[in-house]
Amino acid sequence: MRAVVKTAPGPGNVDLLEMPEPACGPGHVKIEVNACGICGTDLHVLHDTFRNYPPVILGHEFAGPAVEIGREVRGIERNRRYCVLGASAVTCGRCVYCRAGEFMFCTERRGMGHGVNGAFTRYAVARPDQLFALPDELPTEEGALVEPFAAAVHAVAEIARVRSGDVALVSGPGPIGLLCVKLLLAAGVKTLVAGATCDQARLALARNMGAAVAVDVQRDDLATIVREETNGIGVDLAFECAGAAASAANCLRAVRPLGQYVQVGHFGREVSVPLDLVAFRQVQFLGSVGYTAATWHRSMQILAQGRVRLGDLITHRLPLDRWQEGFDLAAQKAAGKVLLLPAA
Repeated sequence: MRAVVKTAPGPGNVDLLEMPEPACGPGHVKIEVNACGICGTDLHVLHDTFRNYPPVILGHEFAGPAVEIGREVRGIERNRRYCVLGASAVTCGRCVYCRAGEFMFCTERRGMGHGVNGAFTRYAVARPDQLFALPDELPTEEGALVEPFAAAVHAVAEIARVRSGDVALVSGPGPIGLLCVKLLLAAGVKTLVAGATCDQARLALARNMGAAVAVDVQRDDLATIVREETNGIGVDLAFECAGAAASAANCLRAVRPLGQYVQVGHFGREVSVPLDLVAFRQVQFLGSVGYTAATWHRSMQILAQGRVRLGDLITHRLPLDRWQEGFDLAAQKAAGKVLLLPAA
């Protein structure tokens, strides 16, 4: 089967290769990958700025039907469609974090797409506890977005305290930021979205989703707009989703006294931000990374209720052999979510 593979350590070293089809051993399920989203983590693996273990097949945001079920597996139905929690592919199961359900912090953790083989290919295998059945009415392509959606659910619905009538700022209109926007709007929160000039397509998506204001911070004064939209008070919550120092500074300046700041984006380096504002305004400074299995159950419940849909975030669908084009679209911020379709 063809697969997008990180072949060796170092920047680059990613290619489309023929790989053996994975065996479905006892306690595992084989999934036919109908769609797999390109994530910022895939770009980091490409550039070798995220830990990876080559040779490894990239891709971890995926969904498709179960086509083979190994011995000792219960509760999984052949041909039923599932999305897959790839981040828990390898954990120790013994540490304080694993025992508390917080597997993201296990020092032995390896996820699909960088630590073990992922889903930029035709077939992938996973344990049954990693599988979440898609509601019948949810398209499989939207099922491939459950993984980033769960990250947004963790930030908005579990880490932050969100109340109807709040005003929020989301800085960074990438896929995670836009998914946060969807959740905030569904919760009755007036939402401002900030991005750079290169984010025009994504800012337009935010407007179409119902954001109160979508601001190009390189053309308009965000501080003035925040004052106008909050009667001079400042936002109740700010979600930093860009992983950029200027974005973090904008968020801290926008939050009102006693408000909340949630760090969702990853900087990848040390940055300088006006942290004195945290003390002077008594801001709650919170971090959010990944999710738990409970977050995935919550995410599936939200999607089953039908108030939040993910399809309008998908702007490009490409066959596997156009993976480089998809990576370029994501890197250039010229797309919402790009899906690779291995069967196309």
